[in-house]
Amino acid sequence: MGEIEVKHMKVPSVQELAKKKLVTIPSRYVRDDQDRSIATSNYKQVPVIDMQRLINSNDHDFINLELNKLHFAAKDWVVEKMKHETKKFFDLPLKEKKFEQSSGDIDGFGQLFVVSDEQKLDWADLFYLKTSPTYLRKPIFSKLYLSLRETIEEYTEEIKELSMKVLKLLGKALGIDEEEVKSVFEEGMQSMRMNYYPPCPQPNKVMGLTPHLDATCLTILLQANETQGLQIRKDGIWIPIEPLPNAFIVNVGDAFEIFSNGIYRSIEHRSVVSSEKERISVATFQSPRLDGLLGPSSSLVTVDNPPKFKNIGVTEYYKGFFTRELVGKSYILSNEIYKSIEHRSVVNSDKERISVATFQSPRLDGILGPSSSLVTRGGTPS
Repeated sequence: MGEIEVKHMKVPSVQELAKKKLVTIPSRYVRDDQDRSIATSNYKQVPVIDMQRLINSNDHDFINLELNKLHFAAKDWVVEKMKHETKKFFDLPLKEKKFEQSSGDIDGFGQLFVVSDEQKLDWADLFYLKTSPTYLRKPIFSKLYLSLRETIEEYTEEIKELSMKVLKLLGKALGIDEEEVKSVFEEGMQSMRMNYYPPCPQPNKVMGLTPHLDATCLTILLQANETQGLQIRKDGIWIPIEPLPNAFIVNVGDAFEIFSNGIYRSIEHRSVVSSEKERISVATFQSPRLDGLLGPSSSLVTVDNPPKFKNIGVTEYYKGFFTRELVGKSYILSNEIYKSIEHRSVVNSDKERISVATFQSPRLDGILGPSSSLVTRGGTPS
């Protein structure tokens, strides 16, 4: 199976930078390009679901109701251990966080998606590990101090079990056979990212985490303290997510959007920071198996409902994700052969510019979709 090798730039620790009691932040962290507006307090709430009742219920009406919600209850003691160990790790002196990312790899302490010296940086430190299957673990995993390593092993095993239960239930709601869900995701890659967002003297000028969509099928987020920072984008509005005790936050990612043929959409999200309080969280990512193909479920593709996405090797898919800058637009491959071009206009201080744009569009009484010449009989894109 191919390794996911990436090139990235090393950057300073933001936690150490924050300890200097800066008045003005360095220019690489200034994000004047970001929309700072958020939803008002009366915007509809993020739904909360009782995971225990959902899994054990034989009431199909209740199951269907609960599947429309996206926020899962936690109960296991190992969650508290994971919170404790994450805080303990980030409290270590920098020299004891001796788990730097090596060249061509993403596991370790630092930042991800930094591909140039000019790129804007997030106001955060992170510690990223591939956890499952075990052959994907890097040597750095075995070098972790014992209490952290044992806790990560226990916690990620519990999260893997939870993730598969959720994926099977989502598949059931879509009418996808459970065996197909298991074949794509059960032996899939699992990774985790411990996040530390230090207080910032100018919080309205930075991003804790750039707006983006996850490439995974599911992301399960554990908030290790009560500092608010996560925001999701819904109907073009950024909605703050209030941390709830004994709860996980669950995002659908791009891989499941592809698998569901666009029925379940991945969630754009970002993190903002506080001027006074640190924020700590743990994100666990459940992905398809690396030696498989990712594409729309065969159960959802028909002559009347052709695939919206190409099949792609999972390893190739993740290489494309990890080797680019993290940006808001989703990393999803569609049936596009010719892609539309993003463009813009700038102006001159001395001269006017005049142009004429003519737009040719499809007929208004028609149906727009992939050409039938480009979709094969079985519903698979050519």
